[in-house]
Amino acid sequence: MVQDLFKAPYPRIVAGPCSVESEEQMLSTARALAQDPRILALRGGVWKPRTQPGTFEGIGPAALPWLKKASQETGLPVITEVANVQHVEQALEAGIDMLWIGARTTVNPFYVEEIAEALRGTSIPVLVKNPIHPELKLWLGALERLEKKGISQLMAIHRGFYAYQSQPFRNEPKWEIFFALRTQRPDIPVLCDPSHIAGKSELIGEVAQSALDLGMEGLIIESHHAPGHALSDARQQVTPRELSHILDHLVYRKEAPENERFIQKLEDLRRQIDRVDEQLLDILRERLRLVEQIGPVKEANEATIFQMRRWFKVLENRKQYGTKKGLDPEIVHELFQLIHKYSIDTQLSRS
Repeated sequence: MVQDLFKAPYPRIVAGPCSVESEEQMLSTARALAQDPRILALRGGVWKPRTQPGTFEGIGPAALPWLKKASQETGLPVITEVANVQHVEQALEAGIDMLWIGARTTVNPFYVEEIAEALRGTSIPVLVKNPIHPELKLWLGALERLEKKGISQLMAIHRGFYAYQSQPFRNEPKWEIFFALRTQRPDIPVLCDPSHIAGKSELIGEVAQSALDLGMEGLIIESHHAPGHALSDARQQVTPRELSHILDHLVYRKEAPENERFIQKLEDLRRQIDRVDEQLLDILRERLRLVEQIGPVKEANEATIFQMRRWFKVLENRKQYGTKKGLDPEIVHELFQLIHKYSIDTQLSRS
């Protein structure tokens, strides 16, 4: 039963409530979700790590039998989050099929190591969410710690990254972190958690489509039989019927369609992009040559390497110029932030 999620054809869909709140809530949601054959597993949080005390932090171990009952009634495996050794022991004793490690836990190698040790000798599948902040090494490290304890069935969950201000989403997707993970660990399947990225139910479909277009293997989505009454994350949960509607409207694309005209057109455009990239690199090399010259001029005149007023002026001018050319100001901002960083590093290394 559990093997289905790891061997199932694309896309792999996991769904269920943010929190397991009662036996009736879990069973009602599970029964409705099980009507959709695309859903392969049920999720449900038993322990909910909250930013502030006093908010709903989950029912705890008393909810584990409700999850198990939902599994027995629907024939679907169940997965819950664990954040410490005690959680692991209680989940294993209750016969939970799969576990996930949350973003607040992934960020701490000590916690992950203790959980991994508690799982030594088991064959239970484990899914690992990205850490709260975009630190690829922590994500990779968590997966590696579990592997070293003999956990061979591993998946990653991309749930976005905390940002002080992230609009229109709750968490910044930062898809480039997923690309980096895929580059280093192409063997690890990745599910997207559009609920936590979106933060709003009406944006879940958009995020889910983006994730599939980027090549993720599936989705883990929060679904509640009555989201308006949910005790946690009510805004980002959808009903089972709404979830089926979202899945109905997703487009499942192939990475490499077998179409000669498509392949020929794609290769032609790629050759054009390659030429433009070479031009970009030539221009970048010329800019860095000028940076190498400006450093000694500053040093000879006892001027600081970082010129704050000049930097702010450059950033504003480039964004204005980019906007005139139809470029997104955010792209220009990030590009010149990176160029400026290496310009300063170059001057420091030669001072």
